[in-house]
Amino acid sequence: MISFFKSKAFLKDLIPTGFVDIHSHLLFGIDDGAKTSEDTKFLLESMLALGFGKIITTPHTTPYIWDNTKDMIVDKYEEVKVVLPELTQSVSLRVASEYLMDDSFSQRIQSERLLTLQGDYVLVEMSYINPPIQLFDILFELKSAGYQIVLAHPERYNFYHNNLEIYKKLKKVGCLFQLNLLSVTGYYGSKVAETAEYLLKSAMIDFVGSDIHHSNHIKGFESKLKIKDKLPLVEAFAANKIFDI
Repeated sequence: MISFFKSKAFLKDLIPTGFVDIHSHLLFGIDDGAKTSEDTKFLLESMLALGFGKIITTPHTTPYIWDNTKDMIVDKYEEVKVVLPELTQSVSLRVASEYLMDDSFSQRIQSERLLTLQGDYVLVEMSYINPPIQLFDILFELKSAGYQIVLAHPERYNFYHNNLEIYKKLKKVGCLFQLNLLSVTGYYGSKVAETAEYLLKSAMIDFVGSDIHHSNHIKGFESKLKIKDKLPLVEAFAANKIFDI
């Protein structure tokens, strides 16, 4: 077992066969991910080659920037299936959304059913500049509405790097944490990698996601891991199996 983990120095080598990815931006022309159908094709083919078996792609719902509606996202998903029928069946593509928690999000929770990863699991994110002022009120509303909160890439919120206790508070109010896989390679910087390692060692990471947008992210899977203990990461990979239905 020890030699197994020592040999897994590259991120791509840790991807289990049939991996279920719950965070990516593959639908072309809808956010900051794939721009064209050829981009979508390349990303899907690359992910399939890496061992991904199912992908729940999650275009942004970000007011005033990528102000996607559920219908817009689902329509684009259906278009991608028509344009790339064999590929989208080979990799078992599904769709949800990554929702920005901002001042308008409470109204969205009250007015519509969110596009979830599966069942009541909803993927949410914060601005990279600062958390919403009413963050804990929003989280309470989500829980009260029956959602399981999956917070995207908590390790990437720089404003929390010097206040690690906040992660414990977020867990206490019911947040599940989804780690970006490239964070453990140093792709987003050393401080993000350090925070990712802290969250993994503290058993706070529940799921992982690729957050793939473009070819540079694909290349990132060729990188070496920056974390020392790989077991928590392996366990997080395995936890994604709950979305394999």
